[in-house]
Amino acid sequence: MKNSKLKFKIKKAVQEALREDIGRGDITTNATVSKGQKTRAIILAKEPGVIAGLPAAKEVFRQVDRRIKFVPKVRDGTKVRKGKVLVVLSGPARGILNGERVALNFLQRFCGIATLTDQFVSRAGRGVKILDTRKTTPGLRALEKYAVKMGGGTNHRMGLYDAVLIKDNHIKLARGVKRAVEGIRSEYKAKKAIEVEAKTIAQVKRAIEVGADKILLDNMSIKALRKAVKLCKKAKIWAEASGGVNLKTVRRIAKTGVNAISVGALTHSAKALDISLEIT
Repeated sequence: MKNSKLKFKIKKAVQEALREDIGRGDITTNATVSKGQKTRAIILAKEPGVIAGLPAAKEVFRQVDRRIKFVPKVRDGTKVRKGKVLVVLSGPARGILNGERVALNFLQRFCGIATLTDQFVSRAGRGVKILDTRKTTPGLRALEKYAVKMGGGTNHRMGLYDAVLIKDNHIKLARGVKRAVEGIRSEYKAKKAIEVEAKTIAQVKRAIEVGADKILLDNMSIKALRKAVKLCKKAKIWAEASGGVNLKTVRRIAKTGVNAISVGALTHSAKALDISLEIT
């Protein structure tokens, strides 16, 4: 995704998040902090991880009060240790408190995704790509997929509109994988890479026969994966594994020789990284 589109997505996501959190005003802060009071604060990591989401955090404070100075001390994609200062803030105290929770929510979420992605990439080893999926938080897909990239992962399709993936339900409704593939070829004159989902070796062979460019090997045993990968390599077809992937199994899956492993957990099950804002 281009930077301009990502910036737009961040701006819209921050607007909605601030509207949700602040509403008509922060009644506690307005009653306890004087309007002209200024302060300094830091945002720090309370556990090790990979940083992602600093542009979103910066946009939060920009929208809350443009007078707040936001100085990052690291870049997105950086691995940090516990206690690392990520950002130094200074300016209107009310604004810093108004934006605190929303900024932290974005940072904790995206850092959690980046950190988990980094763990999968490290466990998988070289020669295989770790892909994300469409199992994302509604409205935050672009930002969550950005976090995956910061963790060393690779983005799969952004949505239903930018890549072909024929799954089991498509095959059922099209009355066969051959008809499904033919439908894609007929609909799009410019050749599009066609990926077909296969759950068995027989389905892999059939997908190869009908001219698939990529095959998604779904929920196969390690033994079946090895056999499927051999068939794919012989036919010079990209092989992607999915299903049953976790930090304990990803290395064994990678060793089968697949080109990529898609992991829904990167975005649907990532634990938020512990990050806090402290007035100094």
